[in-house]
Amino acid sequence: MELLAANFQSFINTAVPLIKAPVICTILAVVGAVLGYFYGPYWGVRKVPGPPALPLVGHLPLLAKYGPDVFSVLANRYGPIFRFHMGRQPLVIVADPELCKEVGIKKFKYISNRSIPSPIASSPLHQKGLFFTKDSRWSTMRNTILSVYQPSHLAKLVPTMQEFIESATQNLDTKQDLTFSDLSLKLATDVIGQAAFGVDFGLSKPKLEKVYAKQEDDQVQEFINQHIYSTSQLKMDLSGSLSIILGLLIPVLQEPFRQILKRIRGTMDWKVDRTNQNLSSRLDQIVEKRMKEKERGSKDFLSLILNARESEAASKNVFTSDYVSAVTYEHLLAGSATTSFTLSCIIYLVSGHPNVEKKILEEIDSFGPRDKIPNAHDLQNKFPYLDQASLYNSEK
Repeated sequence: MELLAANFQSFINTAVPLIKAPVICTILAVVGAVLGYFYGPYWGVRKVPGPPALPLVGHLPLLAKYGPDVFSVLANRYGPIFRFHMGRQPLVIVADPELCKEVGIKKFKYISNRSIPSPIASSPLHQKGLFFTKDSRWSTMRNTILSVYQPSHLAKLVPTMQEFIESATQNLDTKQDLTFSDLSLKLATDVIGQAAFGVDFGLSKPKLEKVYAKQEDDQVQEFINQHIYSTSQLKMDLSGSLSIILGLLIPVLQEPFRQILKRIRGTMDWKVDRTNQNLSSRLDQIVEKRMKEKERGSKDFLSLILNARESEAASKNVFTSDYVSAVTYEHLLAGSATTSFTLSCIIYLVSGHPNVEKKILEEIDSFGPRDKIPNAHDLQNKFPYLDQASLYNSEK
């Protein structure tokens, strides 16, 4: 009996280390994989200054604490370039107007592949725009679109902007209070809608002009409502849909959960997916209608893209109908809210400084009669004080 016990003890002493070794290796491998998955993105930007990031949530607690001012707080503490972690994903923030111009214009061609934030990952429509397209498709799209941003083309939009501004300011004659942020959003959406799609949304027109086109106006309003809802769901915080929250915390789970949740009626993912489908369908209709036009001209962005698509074989392969819809919609998405916000901020800041307001009005009045329309050269050179006020607003 003692011999049997001694042999069993000897077996235990020999076998247990052999069993423990694979288990320990497996545990270490799993821990290493988890750490590599969650901290791999951080390693690439580890030399960029920024506050310590918490596991899983990153810097989201700072966003909850400071709100939109968090970037100003971090810029004052870490300088004009710093990193901010949206959960697992680090973002490099550029908080200086001149550096933004350097990155966004002069060096933009070197930033061909950008990471896709979780809100964008849940929207195929937004992924196919220029900003998140990758590799050779991005280069071809960028080179084709570049001509749209030449001063000669942008100068042609000045009369269009003037026309919308004159129509919108007719609403200012009433004695009722006016919410300028609403007016500026409608104005920006109308101008960019005309420049991007060649479509007049008519949002900033006086109400009397809308009575005669009620059915068309209802369709436009439905499109705008879907656009606003789709845009408002692109939230980089913990108030978005469940799949977006998972994308912030555990990105590998985002797409599987999105595919499941979008099939469950009533969930936020279902609502977002349905809205994006309707939006895509509406955009495809606009593109299809414009493609059938033989004399579409080249005044708006959509027409320029379609003309390039028909004249170049490479562009035709890149600019499929879904990508044409997405890149055109991207202009409306990227331009309307930012332009409106900038205009509203300028009005708000200037209203608190009567001496600045007086100088701006004097500069505008000295340009000429009220019916004189400035051209592109005038806008660039004849309003230096207004430019300074706009730059000050950007810095704030």
